[in-house]
Amino acid sequence: QADLVESGGGAVQAGESLRLSCGVSARYHGYCLAWFRQAPGKEREGLARIDGNGRTSYADSVEGRFFISQDNEGTTIYLQMDTLKPEDTAIYHCAATNFWGMGKCRSWMTEHFSAWGQGTQVIVSA
Repeated sequence: QADLVESGGGAVQAGESLRLSCGVSARYHGYCLAWFRQAPGKEREGLARIDGNGRTSYADSVEGRFFISQDNEGTTIYLQMDTLKPEDTAIYHCAATNFWGMGKCRSWMTEHFSAWGQGTQVIVSA
């Protein structure tokens, strides 16, 4: 069984919304959990994080449009994406780390995240 499994991707029109889900293995409960995306020809980009205490933080590029949340059991994290734009087209990945201990989120650097899901494709057409 995979540790992190994304779902919910698809093709939408600009301006529409989409909610992604990531099933989280119990071994990552209390970790810093994050959403990243990678568009063709671009580097993987951090979008949203939730730490072991439930505090959230966002990249400037998506703040106010994307929202990360977690279910009460800690088994699933979500990424609510509103007012989607064509430039949001990418493969979206969830990731986990306890690099800084206590489930803290202190960086967007991909090398600090030890676990990754396979990704789910999001396509936004104009």
